[in-house]
Amino acid sequence: MVRARGSVVMLGLAAAAGIAGCGRGVGSNASAGGPPPAMPVQVQVTPSVKIPDATEYLSILKSRRSANINPQVEGQIIKIFVKSGDRVTVGTPLMQIDPLKQEATLSSQDAARAAEEATVRNAKIQLDRAQKLYDAKVVAKQDLDNAQATYDSALSELKALTDLVSQQNVELKYYKVSAPMDGIVGDIPVRVGDRVIVSTLLTTVDQPGALEAYIYVPADRGSALRLGLPVELLDDNGAVVATSKITFISPEVDTETQTVLAKSAVENPEAKLRIAQQVRARVIWGTHAGPVIPVLAVTRINGQFFAFLAVNEGKGTIARQKLLKVGDTIGNDYVVIDGLKPGDHVIVSGTDFLQDGTPVAEQIQNSSSGAKTSNGR
Repeated sequence: MVRARGSVVMLGLAAAAGIAGCGRGVGSNASAGGPPPAMPVQVQVTPSVKIPDATEYLSILKSRRSANINPQVEGQIIKIFVKSGDRVTVGTPLMQIDPLKQEATLSSQDAARAAEEATVRNAKIQLDRAQKLYDAKVVAKQDLDNAQATYDSALSELKALTDLVSQQNVELKYYKVSAPMDGIVGDIPVRVGDRVIVSTLLTTVDQPGALEAYIYVPADRGSALRLGLPVELLDDNGAVVATSKITFISPEVDTETQTVLAKSAVENPEAKLRIAQQVRARVIWGTHAGPVIPVLAVTRINGQFFAFLAVNEGKGTIARQKLLKVGDTIGNDYVVIDGLKPGDHVIVSGTDFLQDGTPVAEQIQNSSSGAKTSNGR
C-alpha cells in the first residue's frame, strides 16, 4: 500500500515537470522570433534625362495669308451679305455702302458729258463750214483757225468729262465691298447703319492652312528671345498639338502691356487649329540634365509630394518616404527639382501598403533586359 502511494507521487511529479518544460519551450520560441518578411516591390532606377527649360505664354493664332478689308470710300453701311466663318471666293460681295450720293454725282457728270458731246458736234459743223468758206476764199484764214480751236477745245473738254465719268463709275463699284481672295470671313466689328471711313476695319478674309502664333513675352524675358527657339503649342489638357520655332521678334516693347511680340510659323495641314484660337505656347529656352519620376509613383499629401525609395541601410533594404519638389510633367513623368537624384531606386508598386521603414525585396524594372531581382544590391 505504501509502495503504491509512492508510485502515484512519483508520476505526479513527473507530469508537473513535463508541463513546466513545455511552457519553457513555447516562451523560448516566441522570444527568439525573426523580423517580419520583406515585401516584394517593383523598383525603377531614377534616370537622368534632358529636361527643357521652358515657359508658357498666352498665344493667339492668326492666318499667315490674311487680308484686312477696309473700305475705299466713305459712307454708311446699308447691308452686310456675310457672317463670320463664311467661306468666300474672289469677288464675293461682303458689304454694301450707301451709293446714292455717288450715283447722283455720276448722273450729273454723265449729263455734262452728254451736253459736251452736243457741243463737239456743233463745233465740228462750224469747223466744216469754215473750211468750205475758206476754200472758196470767202473767209479769212483766221476764221478757220478760230473754228478749229473751238472744236479742239470742245474735244478736250469731252475727253476730260468722259474720263471723269469713267472714274466715277469705277468709284461706284467700291461701294460694294468684295472679297479679294478665297478664304474664311473673320470677325465683323461693324454693323448696318455704321458710318465708315477708309481707315475703318470692316473684316478680314483668311486663307485656311498655315498659321502664325503671336506670342506675347514679358519684357524682362525679351532679351532671351532669339530666332529658332523651339515652341510647343498646347491644348487645354496640356498635350502638344503642334511644334514650331520662333520666326520673328519685335524690336520694340509694347508700352501698354510691357511685352515683346514673338511670332512662330505653324504648319496646320489637317486644320486642327483655328484662326483666332487662343492656345498656350511653351517657349523652350534650353535643356539641362536632371531626374524624373513616374507620376504613379508619387503621392500627394496636404499639397506636398512624396515617394517611397528602396534604401539599403546595411541590415537590408527598407522603404523610405521622401519629400519631393516636382515641376512640370514630361510624358508620364514628373520633373524632380529636389529630393531625388539619378540612380535612386524608386518604388513604383504597392506603395499603398508601405510605411516608412518597411523591409522590401526589390524587383528592378529594366525595359531593355527585363526585370531582375535584387535584395542586397
